[in-house]
Amino acid sequence: MTAANGRTGTVAAVLHVLRAGLLTTVQDRGRPGHAHLGVPRSGALDAPALALANRLVGNPPHAAGLETTVTGCAVRASRPVVAAVTGAACAVRVDGRPVAWGAPVRVPQGSVLEVGAAARGLRSYLAVAGGVAVAPVLGSRSTDLLSGLGPPPVADGSDLPVGAPIGPSAAADPQPYGAAGPRPGGELVLPLTPGPRDDWFTAGALTLLRTAYWTVSPASNRIGLRTLGPALTRVHDAELPSEGMVLGAVQVPPDGRPVVFLADHPTTGGYPVIGVVPEASLPAAAQSPPGTRIRFVPLRASRVS
Repeated sequence: MTAANGRTGTVAAVLHVLRAGLLTTVQDRGRPGHAHLGVPRSGALDAPALALANRLVGNPPHAAGLETTVTGCAVRASRPVVAAVTGAACAVRVDGRPVAWGAPVRVPQGSVLEVGAAARGLRSYLAVAGGVAVAPVLGSRSTDLLSGLGPPPVADGSDLPVGAPIGPSAAADPQPYGAAGPRPGGELVLPLTPGPRDDWFTAGALTLLRTAYWTVSPASNRIGLRTLGPALTRVHDAELPSEGMVLGAVQVPPDGRPVVFLADHPTTGGYPVIGVVPEASLPAAAQSPPGTRIRFVPLRASRVS
């Protein structure tokens, strides 16, 4: 069996899933480099949060952990493990007792570790020393909701193998990483590099893009952050032949409301891309709950048709 660090070895522990929550998936840094095969990148939507959780438990950065959505999860450890929870701020408990968030926690054999509901942000990350050691597909253990590659979403009753620990746990940061999204009542500001199809939109639409506000739609998911708000009008009514899509592309479907592509986005698409949000800004987008106000800030002038 392949351990979480990529070496061959035995499973050190098993996490039995008592409560999977709304949507919990296994995620690592994803499988970049396969877009030419039609395979999305996938991976943790808030990559810095998963990287910190891995560092706290002594894992390498590429180790797999669990990404929870809104409602958290609960697991029972078959053997003692060291775990850490980062990302969306939430209550963390072991056998009902509060323990630290954003710090390594020892979970005794047979104990239940509970990741509570997100108090700020949407997605929390649970890492365990040794990593979640499900079988890799194309070099990654990530669940890809679009292509179906990787393990299925975690379900109640699932058993998740854990690899052997390979490094010591780290001390908690003096200022631990919290949810990257805006605080309640705040706004999500997304920088935007215009193009390649900004010339498909009217001058009024380009003005609207840099002056108007949208809100995060409840229809958002790991594929894309969907928006509610004013419609962007086009100069061209025709559809494009399918062309390559990149992480952070802001595609505008026929309803005119921008969609920001996240980790499970399709590798091609036929709607025009008005701009691209830099990858460094995407964790904040992924942590923004429905109703969050969004503002796009173009990094240079758009072309006006």
